Amino acid sequence: MESEGRRPRHGGRGGPRGPKPVKEGDVIEVDIVEKSRRGDGVAKVEGFIVFVPGAEPGQHVKVQIEKVGGTYAIAKIVQ
Repeated sequence: MESEGRRPRHGGRGGPRGPKPVKEGDVIEVDIVEKSRRGDGVAKVEGFIVFVPGAEPGQHVKVQIEKVGGTYAIAKIVQ
């Protein structure tokens, strides 16, 4: 019995799993494109979400990646 209008489930949210464009310890420059619901700045690196606490939309900041999750990373601003 086939269900119409349903797509196969591939587990979890987000896009395909694979190599992430950042890893813990990386220092990169990013553009903050929006603010999250929690108030953190949000940047995207090759479509991968990076949350940057203390950053505001429109800022270009240098950050260090502190944690990498399945679909996002958390970074801190460095000088």
